[in-house]
Amino acid sequence: MSANNSTSTYVVSGMSCGSCVGKVKSEIGKLSGIDGVDIELATGRMTVTGTGSIDDAQIQDTVENLGYELVQN
Repeated sequence: MSANNSTSTYVVSGMSCGSCVGKVKSEIGKLSGIDGVDIELATGRMTVTGTGSIDDAQIQDTVENLGYELVQN
């Protein structure tokens, strides 16, 4: 793991099924610098790993454009 890797944790509310999780993971994973996305449906906890700093505003915009709400943890 590079010293430039970073991890951010969020809570995404409004997801109700595996399809919701898949949609959010797919779209967040397309963002520049994102290496991985892990989401726990039961808690809404989303862990994002990336190269360099993670753009919280970009993560929030993407989640909200999908119809969900994001709260940084």
